[in-house]
Amino acid sequence: MSITLAARASVVTLAVALASQSPVLATDRDVADAPGDTADAETEQQPETVIIVSARRREESSQDVPIALSVVDVTTLDNTGSFNVSRLTQLQPSLQFYSSNPRNSAINIRGLGAPFGLTNDGIEQGVGIYIDDVFVGRVAVATLDFLDIAQVETLRGPQGTLYGKNTTAGAINITSKEPSFDFEGRAEVTAGNLEFRQAKASVSGPLSNTLAVRFGVATTDRRGTIFNVSTGTHVNELNNLGLRGSLLWKPSDSLRVTLAGDYNRQNPECCAQIYARYGSTQRPANRQFPALSAAFGYAPPSLDAFDRVTDVDAELSARSILGGASLKIEWDVGPGTLTSVSAWRFWDWTPSNDRDFTGLPITLKVNNPSQQEQFTQEVRYAGSLGDRIDFVAGVFGFYQTIDTQGIQEQGTAASRWLLAPTSALAGNPAVLNGLVANNTIGFKNTSVAAFGQLSWKVTDDLAIQPGVRINYDKKTGSYDSVVTGTASNGTRQLVSFNGPFANDPWIVAQRGVLAPQFFEPEFSDWNLSYDLTLSYRIAPDIRAYATYARTFKTGGINLSGVPNDAAGNPLLAAGSVKPEKVDHFEVGLKTQFWDRRATLNLAGFWTEIRDYQATVNNGQLGVLRGYLANAGKVRVRGIEADFSVRPSDRFNVYVSGAYTDHEYVRFVDAPCPPELAGGTTVTGTQVPGAPGVPGALSPANCDISGQWLPGISNWAFSYGFEYNEPVSIFGLDGFAYAGFDGNYRSKFSSNPSRSIYTDINGYALSNFRLGYRTDDGLNLFAWVRNAFDVDYFEQLAANTGGNTGLIAGQPGDPRTYGLTIASSF
Repeated sequence: MSITLAARASVVTLAVALASQSPVLATDRDVADAPGDTADAETEQQPETVIIVSARRREESSQDVPIALSVVDVTTLDNTGSFNVSRLTQLQPSLQFYSSNPRNSAINIRGLGAPFGLTNDGIEQGVGIYIDDVFVGRVAVATLDFLDIAQVETLRGPQGTLYGKNTTAGAINITSKEPSFDFEGRAEVTAGNLEFRQAKASVSGPLSNTLAVRFGVATTDRRGTIFNVSTGTHVNELNNLGLRGSLLWKPSDSLRVTLAGDYNRQNPECCAQIYARYGSTQRPANRQFPALSAAFGYAPPSLDAFDRVTDVDAELSARSILGGASLKIEWDVGPGTLTSVSAWRFWDWTPSNDRDFTGLPITLKVNNPSQQEQFTQEVRYAGSLGDRIDFVAGVFGFYQTIDTQGIQEQGTAASRWLLAPTSALAGNPAVLNGLVANNTIGFKNTSVAAFGQLSWKVTDDLAIQPGVRINYDKKTGSYDSVVTGTASNGTRQLVSFNGPFANDPWIVAQRGVLAPQFFEPEFSDWNLSYDLTLSYRIAPDIRAYATYARTFKTGGINLSGVPNDAAGNPLLAAGSVKPEKVDHFEVGLKTQFWDRRATLNLAGFWTEIRDYQATVNNGQLGVLRGYLANAGKVRVRGIEADFSVRPSDRFNVYVSGAYTDHEYVRFVDAPCPPELAGGTTVTGTQVPGAPGVPGALSPANCDISGQWLPGISNWAFSYGFEYNEPVSIFGLDGFAYAGFDGNYRSKFSSNPSRSIYTDINGYALSNFRLGYRTDDGLNLFAWVRNAFDVDYFEQLAANTGGNTGLIAGQPGDPRTYGLTIASSF
């Protein structure tokens, strides 16, 4: 029926009392698990409805795909407030996302994908992000709002024989809504506490019988969750804008050409990590955080991170502009479809950071603005040969450049904070004040590959699926850090290891804090990846599969600086890291029963990685940002389960869980945790001191074999339910509904080498929705996230410079609540 404006207004007044809808968490479940937009309500009432995915480069039911995967549709994303990848992790237990800002972000699946810690431009992500078949080289895209999308598929495990770029841990496949030849649109507005405001709109329709167009826009703004007492502003805010347009030309049923472009901008006052705790190290007591703070008469504004206050005195900014264009051509020819995807993308990153994490003028700037540009070309052919053989084969090319002009500058408090108090220079603020490192960093990356996969139905029930990939990667880079300081005679001089001022006492002291460095690392290599999957249909709705994959994550180059030797020369051996070599085993079972009202999917996996690419954070001065190295071997193994049941059209329940066992099998020369660092390094037969004892001797490195990998919980769960009831309000037919979704993760380590100071305790988050949706497209719901206002950390960082024992933290969001109004036509 049509809805009058008066009736709509009446419904709005009831929104708080009758608001939101429970999610369709489509992890291998029916899309019917929760109502979608009203236009789809009839379809969603059918429990037989299946999820269609393109994980194997062809459309098929997710229950027929012998891959562990999760699918979340746009309705679920909207109703659960999952407007980016970070929010998506609360719906998928095996997906982890860590971000201190858009550049320093990492996506992991089953705990694997990227080194935990600061990002290095010279390495690859093990988790590939694809938007409409376009590989996105920079993980910053994961911090952007989802923009007019249809669904998100998360594939767990190696996918290199299916996708353009090699992905050893998995892939996130984001599919946008296509232009429609029927006029349609949607608008959504949300308002909440913390001055949260979000608006989304999209419209699509025909321009002719063969041409259709689509436009989408999304904006998100939110006041920061941390108050800066130094500036009187709230930091860690949200300020996002996204625009997307696409044009579809369909001259015949066998040819489709899609031209798409997007522009995304973020400009928040962000990103602060705040005082979390003090953890004693092996530095002398007078060089640790309590004594250094006392020397300045300084105290953090709060010793409780969940007071959410800071006093950082440097400018904070995380301006990010990301966008691009793509041309996709799909031509049905012969027994399959020939697809070409050409794309260009860019990312401009302009940050301002405070990396001393205090209100003292120690480090004034640590900023690395960069400009990234990439070009990708993929051509593949996918089809069938008779009733028994399906195949996909393709070639892929990727070229990327990144140019960075970074700066690090010390302030008036740096001398006392960073130099030994026994030195007379520590009492002179002028020694390190104005010490500046200007870093010019360049990076070029070329990758080409040929890949293919075959699925042979040996019988109606048994299928064999081999895949192969050959890959070539070449990376070249340059790192040039020019350091300028003040000599003892008051003149500005280059800080160097030679020249007339090389032995000047001020210059010598400055070299211990910021050392000049120049090196040009490079890496190139061929590798061969392959996999084999056996799939057997035990019954019409029960399928078992087993997979072995041998794959590689390409090597990389260090572009954040490397250690110097005693003569000041960069250790060139640390300039590159070897490829990761991955052996992956997996078995799974996909089942549906009770007339397909219930779904239970199980997966067990065992992954071993040799030459694991790990982040090394040096506890001494001179290497403040960390670098990359290879660990001997790591192992991750576990069991995952996705269960949902819909006993009636009115009610459904879902539970997804993952148990993950993880460890460094062999890492004998790892960086030490802060409690075993900072003191004088042992030599000869000397024995390291006890952990956390000031002034004790420190080991040169540590054997952390058998310890946890960072960022992985042993246990993780997502769970929820929905109840809906047909209700007519003011003559409007629709559904009232109540929904809940929650997630839990157990304790995990937040430091590359596990520390007693940086374990993050487990926590559970609970989200509720109440709402009402009419049959002709109006949807109103109220929501609350983190309903019980649980205090939890997303990250704890020990690499705060100089190993003073300061542990900085990133608190998760507090309780948030709001109201959403959406309308579709």
